Amino acid sequence: MKKMKFLLMFVIFTISANAQTNWVFDKSHTTIGFGVTHLIISEVTGRFESFDGSVTSKSDDFQDADIEFEIDAKSINTDNKKRDEHLSSDDFFNADKFPKLIFKSTSMKKVGENRYKLVGNFTMRDITKQIELEVKLNGVIKDPYGNTKAGFKITGALDRFDYGLKWNSLMEAGGAVVGKTVTLYMNVELQKK
Repeated sequence: MKKMKFLLMFVIFTISANAQTNWVFDKSHTTIGFGVTHLIISEVTGRFESFDGSVTSKSDDFQDADIEFEIDAKSINTDNKKRDEHLSSDDFFNADKFPKLIFKSTSMKKVGENRYKLVGNFTMRDITKQIELEVKLNGVIKDPYGNTKAGFKITGALDRFDYGLKWNSLMEAGGAVVGKTVTLYMNVELQKK
């Protein structure tokens, strides 16, 4: 009888220790945005309209969560159709040949109250580099329909030249038309499956 109780406790502990929570992106409440310097004096911002991904967490606080994310390069929207077509061309994304921007996490570590450092591999134009993102967990709640939601603000930056997005034009007074550092701004809402 003691062996049976021990075995039962061991099975329950093993199941709970390996339990995972799966989350999906609530796309209507998620924004994947960016900004880049223009003419040295201002910033052009944009967003991607089409994306998908998943998050698997082993704990309620998202420590060591596994994150996978894909963005459709052609879904770029800077509120200027001509500029969006240029960004989809071979000067930048070459979205016909490289249709997806892909992120896969390698670690998500807590660095403070509701704050994390998210590290992962980001692939653009078939070039993969490691990037680090700052993550703030805004909270986890139940919505009016009984769904569990989690909200995050994610920021970071990358050098577009590292991914082969090297098009640029120099101004007469010096300096580049388009900056090489792209700032990332993401507001993410997840829903528990």
